[in-house]
Amino acid sequence: MIVGNTSKGDDLDVNPSKEKVMSNYRMGGVKDDSIILTPPWTLTIERGLEIMKDDEYLEITPKTIRLRKQFLKKSDRDKSRK
Repeated sequence: MIVGNTSKGDDLDVNPSKEKVMSNYRMGGVKDDSIILTPPWTLTIERGLEIMKDDEYLEITPKTIRLRKQFLKKSDRDKSRK
């Protein structure tokens, strides 16, 4: 499933099910208050068709509408590009 967009437009492989390692170490200049997230938009069929790329599918089920890649594994995506 597609999680978000990058500013450069390239694909970024992430695993959202992995937990971030929490430690007591914090960087000096970074605060949690400085991170501002934009709220997610609701995906409709029309918006999904507009933002869908050539290597993506638009899955429509009775309860959800979501974007996903045609090839789920990174190695399969690399093979299809060649």
